[in-house]
Amino acid sequence: MAQLAERSLLLLLVLLSPLVASAGVAKLNSSSPLFGIEFPPFNTAVADTGCDGKLVAAEEAGDERTQPASLSPSLKLHMTRRAAAAGRTRKGSFLDSAQKDADRIETMRRRASSARPDGERASAAYSPRRALSERLVATVESGVAVGSGEYLMDVYVGTPPRRFQMIMDTGSDLNWLQCAPCLDCFEQRGPVFEPAASSSYRNVTCGDQRCGLVAPPEAPRACRRPGEDPCPYYYWYGDQSNTTGDLALESFTVNLTAPGASRRVDGVVFGCGHRNRGLFHGAAGLLGLGRGPLSFASQLRAVYGHTFSYCLVDHGSDVGSKMVFGEDPLLLAHPRLNYTAFAPASSPADTFYYVQLRGVLVGGELLNISSDTWGVSKDGSGGTIIDSGTTLSYFAEPAYRVIRQAFVERMSRSYPLIADFPVLNPCYNVSGVERPEVPELSLAFADGAVWDFPAENYFIRLDDGIMCLAVLGTPRSGMSIIGNFQQQNFHVVYDLQKNRLGFAPRRCAEV
Repeated sequence: MAQLAERSLLLLLVLLSPLVASAGVAKLNSSSPLFGIEFPPFNTAVADTGCDGKLVAAEEAGDERTQPASLSPSLKLHMTRRAAAAGRTRKGSFLDSAQKDADRIETMRRRASSARPDGERASAAYSPRRALSERLVATVESGVAVGSGEYLMDVYVGTPPRRFQMIMDTGSDLNWLQCAPCLDCFEQRGPVFEPAASSSYRNVTCGDQRCGLVAPPEAPRACRRPGEDPCPYYYWYGDQSNTTGDLALESFTVNLTAPGASRRVDGVVFGCGHRNRGLFHGAAGLLGLGRGPLSFASQLRAVYGHTFSYCLVDHGSDVGSKMVFGEDPLLLAHPRLNYTAFAPASSPADTFYYVQLRGVLVGGELLNISSDTWGVSKDGSGGTIIDSGTTLSYFAEPAYRVIRQAFVERMSRSYPLIADFPVLNPCYNVSGVERPEVPELSLAFADGAVWDFPAENYFIRLDDGIMCLAVLGTPRSGMSIIGNFQQQNFHVVYDLQKNRLGFAPRRCAEV
């Protein structure tokens, strides 16, 4: 039975793969909006916490004065990535990631293709009036430990603050946690969030303008008391991944890289999910970093400015990655920091970070791929995005076929090709070879920028001496995706004031 189940899973994957701080307090005045939407003054308080974990009062004398625009020292947050779960092979983890990626890509296609009547991006009419010139830097953790391909951040939510591990995702906007009462929830590490146990929790009401930023459930509740009734939401990621609950406001506290330091942001809009399903692998919820006004990055923009960045450690590493809200002087001084402009998208999808590819180079040679392959169609399909929540990299099917063939033709014949390996292709037997030689892979952008990758960012070394190309095709969506596996050991910066993506090679475990 076990063998039959495994064969069924592999067959399913094959079918899906194409679808596939620092003391001090900073406080903004009530007229300072967060990017993309005006927020009331209760959403503007920021506070440091001391080593004892007690929050510093956000309303001390003198906090009302305007903060200077000079830069202050970088504040770093920790990201972590879960190492492989006990008894779980590297092959199994990546095949599961490919299945989840397939659902995610289909969701992206549907979301990008759902146009608004006005045809414009929701945030286009807004700009930040003021931003404090300081940075917040956290640690992000690798998520392989429980079979996940994502990266995780420790976030302390509520008053008193309680710890939750949330998936970091640049391909979605809504921040959410599994909340009590949990009517239909997936298994997570630790207890779910208890709104009644937090003195800072407040519902967003159905008459609040922010309620219009989320989709209602299929059977929405009538808004009989606009100033009192909660705002229900429904947010989907794939055929089996979604969250339903009430939109709310809460204090979010993140640990900084400085020993014992943390930073609190009050009035963060998030989803208190009472019904949640999907492949979230033990995480408590999701931290959205997309371009939309509800994302964590957008809500912090009025405090930390227009820029955020991250540096992702190797998949399976037990060392934390770093995430920075605000500018990072060390990154800006990097001699190999390169930029490419974010691409305008004909689709009104606010969430995604599009870039404009010109082509792909394998072994230093620009491949013969039609320029039409990289464009965004009128229906919103196609284009290329960079995404922290997708594990592997994906290219529109016409481009993928050319890329795959280019590697087959240029690989050394001393590595036997493995036929009929599930999902990934091509795969090679490299048993006994410590560092196999493979053709170089680079992405060329329309503005002349080129992103060169080391071999370990596009070839996966699996169990039993098998090595596979970590690239797949997306025939149905036509969307190409630069996934987190390909972003390992690059410091990637999202500069939304100058509308550009930056990337520089770094050993992220040392940042």
